[in-house]
Amino acid sequence: MTLGQLSAFVLVARLGSVTGAARALGVSEPAVSQALAALRQHHGDRLLVRSAQGMTLTPAGRRLLPIASRMVELGVDADTAVRRAGGAPEPLRVAVTSTVAEFVAGPLLEAFSARCGDTVEVSSGLATTEQMGVLVSHRLADAALGPALEDAELDSVPVFRCALVAVGPPDPRPPGEPASWRWTVGPSGADPDSDVTRLLRRLRVPDERIQVYPNETSAWSAAAGGAGVSVAVEHLVAPLLRRRELAVLPTSVTPLPVCWHVTTPARQRCSAAAASLRYFLGTPAAMQLMRSPDSGVPPSRFRPPVHVTIWS
Repeated sequence: MTLGQLSAFVLVARLGSVTGAARALGVSEPAVSQALAALRQHHGDRLLVRSAQGMTLTPAGRRLLPIASRMVELGVDADTAVRRAGGAPEPLRVAVTSTVAEFVAGPLLEAFSARCGDTVEVSSGLATTEQMGVLVSHRLADAALGPALEDAELDSVPVFRCALVAVGPPDPRPPGEPASWRWTVGPSGADPDSDVTRLLRRLRVPDERIQVYPNETSAWSAAAGGAGVSVAVEHLVAPLLRRRELAVLPTSVTPLPVCWHVTTPARQRCSAAAASLRYFLGTPAAMQLMRSPDSGVPPSRFRPPVHVTIWS
């Protein structure tokens, strides 16, 4: 029985699917299935079974889950203690949304790393809203940057307020109501709990009218080329608006105010590095980096960051 197997079990139990757990861990679905198989063989119980609601815990699985969660957390504590004793930098694993990853995570975390010197080793990973809560609450990530996460064991602190707008070609405006338009959106459009999905839901846009692109920039480019209407964080899409490549299209729910939050384990469980990041995100330097529309990368240079994981 290994920490990797227990991590896989905890994430499948919390997220309700092998696919979600694999994405959160940054491994293949067969790897997660193999980890579960080894754990089932070790305990002589199925632990998790498929149901209409997803993966459901057996009675033995329900008893194992809180113990496994604690063992995963203790594994993180053990790793941190050994690293500290050896003089290694403290790890800081940050889960981020696709929009944050594309436009601000790189320069923001680079600036934080420079501020910390050799005392902190920063890595980041893409995660959905649901995955963020599970990763941080089980300390598979030290912090998350994205929407607020509602969990009594987590602290979500607002760090940056912005707005979502609908954008499309300057002329002409698409005919009909927004629900009938074609929408080109980034990966956040596939996250059922994201702000973008919330906006589309309020506009009553059916799934068949939505096309998801690999990143926000390519979704905006598609909209500028006439493929549809996109959703954008207003200050990040500003350069395209100034060049008249795109124009803001008024709707009944936009501009939609949103807020980026930094989420960490509750203060008594929060690492020193995560607490330092939380403080840094409130500084003028961090605000400027989050505000700057030039912090993104073109599609040719966009690379998803490594996934946050303690897989072994």
